[in-house]
Amino acid sequence: MIRINLGLQGGGAHGAFTWGVLDRLIEETDIEIAAISGTSAGAMNAAAYKAGLIEGGRDGAKARLDWFWEKVGAVNTPFLQDWLSALSPTVRGIATLLELSPGYQAFDAASRVVSPYIYGPLLRNPLAAILAEMSFDHVCSTKGPQLFVGATNVRTGRIRVFSGTEISDAALMASACLPTLFQAVEIDDPLTGEKEAFWDGGYTGNPALFPLYDKDLPNDLVIVGINPIIRRTLPRSTEAIANRINEIGFNASLLAELRAIAFVRDLLDTGVMQAGTMKRVMLYMIEDDALMNDLNVATKTIPVPVVLKQLKSAGRAAMDTFLINNKDDLGKRETLDLNGMFN
Repeated sequence: MIRINLGLQGGGAHGAFTWGVLDRLIEETDIEIAAISGTSAGAMNAAAYKAGLIEGGRDGAKARLDWFWEKVGAVNTPFLQDWLSALSPTVRGIATLLELSPGYQAFDAASRVVSPYIYGPLLRNPLAAILAEMSFDHVCSTKGPQLFVGATNVRTGRIRVFSGTEISDAALMASACLPTLFQAVEIDDPLTGEKEAFWDGGYTGNPALFPLYDKDLPNDLVIVGINPIIRRTLPRSTEAIANRINEIGFNASLLAELRAIAFVRDLLDTGVMQAGTMKRVMLYMIEDDALMNDLNVATKTIPVPVVLKQLKSAGRAAMDTFLINNKDDLGKRETLDLNGMFN
């Protein structure tokens, strides 16, 4: 049995790509997921996967992921889906139409100038109703993979990683709380003894990798990236600029942790640090930057079912390619080129 850890990035509705990745990975019966660290959509995917796995094994995990994303897609009206699908069959075309739609333009403008505290309870995160149906007895079970959910403490600006029985609907909502859209999620935090307010975990760990360094967990860490690190074209519109700022910010914490891993590795390789002092993590990455470059902040914010389905298909295809090219490398040698990434 090959044992791996997963790091699942957040990125709103683009997390449907990770849905596809997991859907395909579940079919590999000789691969076991030992632990998952997820942020925002990554945390939602992790919770749905584990709940389903404990409920009904691998088939249950597939079913629960399908259930979650079908619920997410149901937030939109059938009219919007049909209108976008009829006007453009491509992901890029749908993304452009969605971004230019009057409804999204008004929503985007309001989010830039109006505090979510002005709305009071009127603007409630639609994920709350979905998570209320999640079985947290299964999510927090000691069986199956360990889960780690990252959120940002508003008071301290530090990451807070929830694990074990700390994971709740509130913790998941905190991990996905964009401060320009929703009020901070307040949780009685036993670590500080205070009621703490939390924002999206992407600001401080997207995802947090350090919980996966535990000596009892496998060395192999597969990261599923949904925020493109590289964009070839210069953003010029206000929406494109805001989207790129969001991507850079949400990748910064991940890149910092990857740099730290590379630094520790150099110390081990040069003998400055004695072998065994620190864990040697082997890294792999699954992504589709070409697809993500065709999408935008509108498709990230508004879960259009036709886009979610295409993201799932792309995730399955990316995982399939990874398995063909890299499965034999798991446990032996990493395939993420850290030197190439930073040089």
